[in-house]
Amino acid sequence: MDIDALRSAHPDHWSKATAIRALTLDAVAAANSGHSGMPMGMADVATVLFEKHMKFDASQPTWFDRDRFILSAGHGSMLIYSLLHLTGYEQFPIEELKNFRQWGARTAGHPENFLAQGIETTTGPLGQGIANSVGFAMAEEMLRAQFGKKLVDHYTYVIAGDGCLMEGVSEEAISLAGRHQLSKLIVFWDNNNITIDGKVELSSSTDQVARFKANNWHVQEIDGHDPEAIDAAITAAKKAGKPSMIACKTHIALGHAAQDTSKGHGALTDAGQLEAAKAAYGWNHGAFEIPADVKSAWEEIGRRGSEERFAWEGRLGALSERKQEEFQRRVAGDAPKKLASVVRALKKQASETLPKVATRKASEMALEVINPVMPETVGGSADLTGSNNTKTGDLGIFDTDNRKGRFVHWGIREHGMASAMNGMALHGGVKPYSGTFFCFTDYARPAMRLSALMQIAPVYVMTHDSIGLGEDGPTHQPVEHLAMCRATPNTLVFRPADVVETAEAWEIALSQKGNPSVLSLTRQGLPTVRTEHKSKNMVAQGAYVLAEAEGKRQAILMATGSEVAIAMEAKKLLEAEGIGTRVVSMPCWELFEEQDEKIRKRVLPAGPVRVAVEAGVRQGWDKWLLGERGREAKAGFVGMSSFGASAPAEELYEKFGITAEAVAEKVKSLL
Repeated sequence: MDIDALRSAHPDHWSKATAIRALTLDAVAAANSGHSGMPMGMADVATVLFEKHMKFDASQPTWFDRDRFILSAGHGSMLIYSLLHLTGYEQFPIEELKNFRQWGARTAGHPENFLAQGIETTTGPLGQGIANSVGFAMAEEMLRAQFGKKLVDHYTYVIAGDGCLMEGVSEEAISLAGRHQLSKLIVFWDNNNITIDGKVELSSSTDQVARFKANNWHVQEIDGHDPEAIDAAITAAKKAGKPSMIACKTHIALGHAAQDTSKGHGALTDAGQLEAAKAAYGWNHGAFEIPADVKSAWEEIGRRGSEERFAWEGRLGALSERKQEEFQRRVAGDAPKKLASVVRALKKQASETLPKVATRKASEMALEVINPVMPETVGGSADLTGSNNTKTGDLGIFDTDNRKGRFVHWGIREHGMASAMNGMALHGGVKPYSGTFFCFTDYARPAMRLSALMQIAPVYVMTHDSIGLGEDGPTHQPVEHLAMCRATPNTLVFRPADVVETAEAWEIALSQKGNPSVLSLTRQGLPTVRTEHKSKNMVAQGAYVLAEAEGKRQAILMATGSEVAIAMEAKKLLEAEGIGTRVVSMPCWELFEEQDEKIRKRVLPAGPVRVAVEAGVRQGWDKWLLGERGREAKAGFVGMSSFGASAPAEELYEKFGITAEAVAEKVKSLL
């Protein structure tokens, strides 16, 4: 690579791009940690993108109609931190870069959306960014169809590396984007042929250009260090009418002794080699020192979008007050006022008619009244629409000829689905929910974890939630998945017992802004246990007394979901023998933990024996069984300690000992 030729051919561009490379070297050296090579290799692409194509205003990072930039190769985080500093984002003064990877800094090792404005999504787990981008682009299409190009008309740009494209989720994302012809999505492939272990050929022989073409993408191949070629490729991509991939042939750690080697991927901290690289760039400035003319040129790029933003604000202001309020409500993620009233009406109806339905059906009943009053909801299913019950009649199908459709056929792509839902939630203006079988949280898990980490609120509708699904057998019967989801910080896990609790769970889930929700729903029919109508949302308390002891309270039965009805039957058996028994429904542990200690003690007082019943493993239950201070000794658990089996549901409950009789016997053995 002839750096001198690059410098002389495009001196203005070179100085801007070199600022990114120099800041990267300085920050990684100061931290003695990080990944230098990717920002050094992709600095030219990023410079052309931000200078000539990105629509943004550094003074207003959250302007809704900005272009979105996603660094899928999140290990190269100094690329985005350099760009945010250089273009003048208030939250990225030079001190933030000097504190790269240090406690309390916004410049974390990998980009974290919740730490600072200008970071659209949390990346680092490879493949997640490119999968998120599909959701960003879908949300843009949907909102443009609903509100028009005057308010919504922007691109999603992605930088992805070889690692992103090796991860399986990338194929799910790429095929989805091609199927839906997301023409406002443009991906730059950092084609440097290097992974941590060495050359890409060690582990892959994939022809990525052919792969993207096979998935119905527009594809170009360019020199990733030639600014004119980069500019022309982006211009062509915008006109393609398809999602576009630009294969950028680059040199990792350009100009450094580690160029084009696996060492170039990581932290380049050798002082002598750092100075030699800067000398090769013609960069004769101290650490973290950017010449005034270069910084000024970058800041002008950061201001360039202000005129477009002002014009956009004018168009928004020209709308009727009602339309403005609706747009702003949706962008803010606020639930409509009607949500609570339609949920209350459904609860009252259920308490009066006492339906016996599966909670997956109860979920559909809730959505049938919720979706018409929440035009921002976007439903979907991973090829299990008829089983998940996530589609209601008013949604319409999102497709190339119906961008107003609000139901997405995700196909058998749980990971891609969950990652795209994250992208939708991050984009804003829509509220995504989608379903699969609870057991397949295993496939969606990496994206579900990132939902929680990123403090966003997609809703995961997980049906067939226990051995109660029956004959499909242990491959499809989740036993450890409730514990797994509950163990994930910042996640609300709901396991409702009937129509009433299901409706209440939906109201809470769709009102969240910073917590993802998991709805664990049954295949088998369940009786209505909330027979007395209460306007108050009891699920919001997390756990509550469903049925009080008739005599002296000697036992407390705790249960969730399908096992609440079993606990109620066990109560009858125990009361018949003079054993006063309270039943506590615990649909959401996380919300119960948030309650004042006085409330928790009122629901679960010390003294009576405690038995929990749930068709899953015991893990997590001991906090409630043994008491929050570990003092409650007389406690037992009725549930699963193994995988399930293939048989009718009723027989499985009997064979595995999850019955009212077993619960009653457990109580008596503890008294």
